Amino acid sequence: MKLIIQIPCFNEAESLPVTLAELPRKVEGCSSVEWLVIDDGSSDSTAAVARSLGVDHVVRLPVNRGLATAFMTGLDTALAAGADIIVNTDADNQYDARDIAALVLPILNGEAELVVGERPISETDHFSWIKKRLQRIGSWAVRFASGTQVADAPSGFRAMTRDVATRLNVFNSYTYTLETIIQAGRSNIRVTSVPIRTNPDMRPSRLVKGIANYVTRSMSTIVRIFATYKPLMFFWLISSLFMLIGLGAGARYLVLRLLGQGEGHIQSVILAAACVTIGLLIFVLGFLADLLAVNRRLLERIEWRLRRLELGNRDRDVRERKA
Repeated sequence: MKLIIQIPCFNEAESLPVTLAELPRKVEGCSSVEWLVIDDGSSDSTAAVARSLGVDHVVRLPVNRGLATAFMTGLDTALAAGADIIVNTDADNQYDARDIAALVLPILNGEAELVVGERPISETDHFSWIKKRLQRIGSWAVRFASGTQVADAPSGFRAMTRDVATRLNVFNSYTYTLETIIQAGRSNIRVTSVPIRTNPDMRPSRLVKGIANYVTRSMSTIVRIFATYKPLMFFWLISSLFMLIGLGAGARYLVLRLLGQGEGHIQSVILAAACVTIGLLIFVLGFLADLLAVNRRLLERIEWRLRRLELGNRDRDVRERKA
């Protein structure tokens, strides 16, 4: 059972030695443990530092493509290297590496296929009040959309099986954390959480560029989650809002008309007609979005089968060369 620990990096030459010093080379239940660093177009010596510190696999992207792309590149590389279990962690040593064994244990016991580390968010001092609240809202949105019970969805400290890694696809260039859990839940993958420990903050987050930026990105991600994975509900809720406004305006005009005060209130009729028309259009748009979502799920299944076939052929070629 080969375990590969992957670390997406962007200009982490200073923090990477600290992170690697804590990573294990042995984990109970795993026959081998290898390290993988994905250098996401760093302008410093991140890749050179990784090689000098004995990292088994170093992948360097020519330009910075974002955390989500680096994460998916890591999965592809780990799969090609024959990983049976993949653990993802951060380069800034946010997560306590001693808990890697706790992350992989539910997988080794056959209890889960994707395990997400649950941070003690309420006890984390460097998280602001608004960041803590948004973390909880994001986790709630993911639980609702995915049907899982993940307590800390934005956590990047997670372990997954080889099969799960072949199924995941990320379309959000900002982060992979929320979207991958939703995909797992909707694919009937067994997902669970385990409590983990965190280390003191080494540096400000690269993803959070101020509270306003974090709020904007977090809310847009949550909205996108519902629009992508719950399109019928998302568009019908918006449609209902316009329909209620239109029906309210129409009812107001009728009441005034019955009371003999309808003159001069033609604006209510115009508002009612406009809102009801918009509501009906959005209602139909919900059906179209739901059909697109069905097609997307079918394409995900096709891609998963193609990737399994490709990896199977690659593994067979490796075994034949060794023989």
